Parts: sequence; C-alpha cells; structure tokens
Amino acid sequence: MIPRYALPEMESIFADESRFGRWVEIELLATEAHSVLGTVPAVDAAACRAAAPQVDAKFIEDVLQREQVTDHDVAAFVDVMQSRIGGSASSWIHYGLTSSDIVDTAWCWMLRDAADLLIDASTKLLRVVTNLAKAHRDTVMIGRTHGVHAEPTTFGAKVALWALQIDRDRSRLQAARDNIAVCKLSGAVGTYSNIDPRVEQSVATALGLRAVPATQVISRDRHAEYMWACAAVGNTCEMIAVELRHLQRTEVREVEEGFKVGQKGSSAMPHKRNPISAETITGLSRVLRGNLQAAMQDVALWHERDISHSSVERIVLPDSSMLAHYVLHRLRRLLEGLQVSPERMKQNLYSSHGLVFSQPVLLALVQSGLSRDEAYRIVQEAAAASWAHSTDFRKTLEADSRLVRVDKKVLDEAFDLKRSLVHIDRVFIALDAIKN
Repeated sequence: MIPRYALPEMESIFADESRFGRWVEIELLATEAHSVLGTVPAVDAAACRAAAPQVDAKFIEDVLQREQVTDHDVAAFVDVMQSRIGGSASSWIHYGLTSSDIVDTAWCWMLRDAADLLIDASTKLLRVVTNLAKAHRDTVMIGRTHGVHAEPTTFGAKVALWALQIDRDRSRLQAARDNIAVCKLSGAVGTYSNIDPRVEQSVATALGLRAVPATQVISRDRHAEYMWACAAVGNTCEMIAVELRHLQRTEVREVEEGFKVGQKGSSAMPHKRNPISAETITGLSRVLRGNLQAAMQDVALWHERDISHSSVERIVLPDSSMLAHYVLHRLRRLLEGLQVSPERMKQNLYSSHGLVFSQPVLLALVQSGLSRDEAYRIVQEAAAASWAHSTDFRKTLEADSRLVRVDKKVLDEAFDLKRSLVHIDRVFIALDAIKN
C-alpha cells in the first residue's frame, strides 16, 4: 500500500516488524505448550523464551538474506530465530509445525486486530452520520429518481438511511471478525500427526483465537468473507460519496465539502471547490471491489493446499484493510466538515413549479371520482404544459375545465408539503434503535 492511503494504526498491524513479531510469539507459545505436555524439556522452553530475538531492522534483514538461500520465507525465519536463540534449546523451535501453522495463525491474528480497527472506525462514522441525520431531520429537500425531481423528502431522512447501512456494514465486519479470529497448528495436512491438538488449543487460548479444523491451511472462505466486509464498507462509502458529489454540482449546490484556509481547488482555476474527498472515496472503493475478486478466487486450492493464494494475500489483505480503514476515516472527516444549504434545497424543491406534487394530485382526482387513467392523463398533460411554459402546476390544473368540479380543499391537501412528510419519523425510529 502506498503511504498516501494508509493510516499509522492500521499500517502498523501489517508491518514486517509486527508480522515477524507475531511469528516469534506463535513459535514460543507452541514450544511452551509442548513443554507443558512433556514433549519439550521445560528448561529448554524457558531458554527459548529468555533468548527470544527482538524483531528489529537487523532481524528482518537477516531473514531476508537467509531467504535468498532457502527460497522459503518461513524456513529462513526459523533458521534465523534458532540462530539468535542458540544452543540446543533452539532445536525445539518449529517442532511438529508446518509453515502454514505459523503464517495462517499470524494472518488471522492480524486480521482480527484489523477488524477491530474497522469496527471502531465504523462506529465513529456512524455517530457522525447519526448526528447529521438528526440535525437535518426537518430540512426539506427534493427527492430524486433517475436524477430527476420526484417527491419531497428531508436531508435528515436521506442521511438516516446512510446510517442504517453503515450499521449493517458494522455487523458484517463483526461477523467477519468472528470468523477470521481462528487458529490452526495441526501440521502438514491438518491431521495432527506430529503435534498434539492440545498445543493448538493452548496457543489459541493465549492469542484469544479459536482453534478450528483445517487442512494444511485455514479455509480461505474466511478470508474472502473478511474481504467482502471490507468491500461492503467501500460500497457504502462510495454510495454516500456519489450522492454528495451530485449534490455539490454547480446546478444543484445543496451541500459543499469543507474548504480549509490555504486549500486550492485547482492549479489553474482559483474559483474551484471540487468534491475531492468524495471522488477519492469513489475511486478507492473500486480497488476494494477488485481485491475482493482476487480473494474469492483464492478459496479454491489444490488438495490440502497450494500457494496460489499466498502471493495474492500478501497484497490484498493488508491493502484492503488499510483502504477500508482510510475511506471510513476520510468519509467521517468529510461529513464533519460538510456545509449544508437548507435554503438552496428549498429553492430546488420549488424550481419545478410544483410538479413534485403530481402523485398526490393524481390520487386526489381518483378519490374525487375520476378513473385512474383519466386522472393520470389530466395530470400528465398539465405537468407537461407547466414544465414547457414555466408556469405554476397548480394554476395549470385549476384552469383545466375537466377539473371544475374538484373541491379546492382536495388540491390544498395534495399540495401540502406536510402531507408528503407526515411519516418521516419512520426512518428515525429505526435510527434510534441502533446501538452505538
């Protein structure tokens, strides 16, 4: 991942120091578990812990250099770790284990911790969105379908629906976290032929993971589920970002991204205030979806394992974790500084001359005794004339001789904005039910 889109707390989880540090800890915990069972002398397990190497730049460099000889990263790591511990006790490192026992357990440990950061970031974003929704509960605006004026809604109701989806994303992240927080130390094909299952359970307990049956590798449907949760986060953030981009267009101008002192919107045009955060989020969501496709293809491996998944995961698991975390943070920052224009929303609502009340007018005419088709044609013709000549929709209707017998009160109710929003509380009841 390029540094531009990586926040320190997430990046540190996948750094070489962290990864090798986890490998060291898993090896030590396994050796200590063997000693409890009597397989490894307790004095040797204690010696391994006491002389355990510090994972620093020199350790990492030594592993990479050793890998030039072994052409195997875990074998190189084990060689260097044993060399640093020294003595006969070091021979017990990696006893009964295969590479995937270390690598897969470490991956799941890292992804568990990454998921915790994502859940926390989702919760923080949810709070911001919830507050924004409640602040604009009654901020009336036009609802659009196909990009065209439809019927009135409120900005708060729109944002409340975002919050409900963010909460669903949080639930997906929690489920993915639960399914990825697992451990596997069962040997070459997962049969425990050279290691007692109690070693696996001991390591799992120490790391706060759950021991699960496996082949040589943990099933990659777990990783794919985690990647789907990351991609879903991207989808939601993109959905919100695309809406904000539309609402910021010059012709609409209902919201604007915050613009700090000294910021420049364009290197050429000083007047520009572009939706850069929303557009960045949109772009990064594409990468998250692309990475998901790669993760889905990693599920099918040959027999008890191959390494076709390994090279993919080294890229997509850290990158998607960091990107999902980044877009959650970037969207929260965008919404915290969002400038909302209730007056512009109201202007846009009425800019179509009252056409947004066409459906309640249609229903009112049906209630007045007209057939639905006849009522539809009358309203449609009046709407077309009103739009073509920029005239008031209601006045156009009232001038139609076919409606002379329609009670004025019927039209009053049809054109009443409060009528359109009478049930807006429904979405806020659902919003209040969310547990932050």
